[in-house]
Amino acid sequence: MDIHKLEMFIAVMDSAGVTEAAGKLGVSPGAVSVQLHALANELHTELFRRMGKRLIPTPSAVRLAERVNLAGNVAAIEEIANRVNGSLAGGAPEPPEHYMATVPTSERWYRRHAGPARVTHWINVVCFTLLLMSGLQIFNAHPALYVGDRSDFDRPAMSIRAHLSENGLVGETMIVGHSFDTTGVLGVSSEDGQVSSRGFPSWITIPSNQDLATGRRWHFFFAWLLVLNGLVYFAWGCASRHFDRDLLPSRAELGHIWREVFEHLHLRFPRGAAAKRYNVLQQLAYLLVVFVLFPLMILTGLTMSPGIDSAMPQLLTLFGGRQTARLIHFIAASSLALFVIVHLVMVLVSGVWNNLRSMITGWYDLGNPRTTDVA
Repeated sequence: MDIHKLEMFIAVMDSAGVTEAAGKLGVSPGAVSVQLHALANELHTELFRRMGKRLIPTPSAVRLAERVNLAGNVAAIEEIANRVNGSLAGGAPEPPEHYMATVPTSERWYRRHAGPARVTHWINVVCFTLLLMSGLQIFNAHPALYVGDRSDFDRPAMSIRAHLSENGLVGETMIVGHSFDTTGVLGVSSEDGQVSSRGFPSWITIPSNQDLATGRRWHFFFAWLLVLNGLVYFAWGCASRHFDRDLLPSRAELGHIWREVFEHLHLRFPRGAAAKRYNVLQQLAYLLVVFVLFPLMILTGLTMSPGIDSAMPQLLTLFGGRQTARLIHFIAASSLALFVIVHLVMVLVSGVWNNLRSMITGWYDLGNPRTTDVA
């Protein structure tokens, strides 16, 4: 038996699938598939079974992997290769449904999220929700955004307003010179049965009535809590190497980005061993949120404070004026809100209870941890 076949076999068993194993070995996925097929024929047994788009190792494959992993050195592996033929099958192949029943409980449950990640995550949920709602209250006090250091009332970059027409009040949202009728959602909404002019509706602001002073108090309190929470998360992430170990994608993972897009569009998500790691889309999204959007939102928020500007005038230069900072602040917050919406959809469609359990207790049910993806 060729030892290189065993090396490819072990690479597939230890990876999320044929494609990832091929990337680690520096060969094409087709070459790995050919060698797996040849190894199965040589051993006169079935090593993997297809279940939809995934490969599930058979008991024969598990026994072979255990023998190779226990060998520990090349000489011992070569000895196994010379005497393993015909000793693996051990009877008829078991059906895929049987594999789940034989998976030990200790292998099914995986500690997916560390304690500091879970605690800071839920603090972020509370902070960002209340920051968004109080921020929209503040925005409603002057529902227009500008570029530069001063407000150009005649040429806003974006505005939400109301005007009187033959049919009564009409809500109008203008973005870079393009206007849209948003009556009932933005600009004009109904409150207690009364139609009123209002940027964002009352149900999404804190407080629900127009109260700028109270909205600012809510906003500033949770903004500083978010900053402190972010510093704790950043310190833990650096100390535990969470960022480079879990969030920084490898070159091989970046090469699979379009495959991940395809899988997500078809609502197919990793199971088994593959679910232990963030996929490349998650990694890039989390890196964008942690190192771009949240810092950008915090810095632009500080730039809008006259007190901070007097102490750090460089912020005004960096962002091109207070009004530009306010515009960027709004865009960053909107991007984070969009991320949250997509994130919640992914949580719902990929297994809401399993995902929630892992973010509360840390434990994630892998199902069959020996499952691997098909290339």
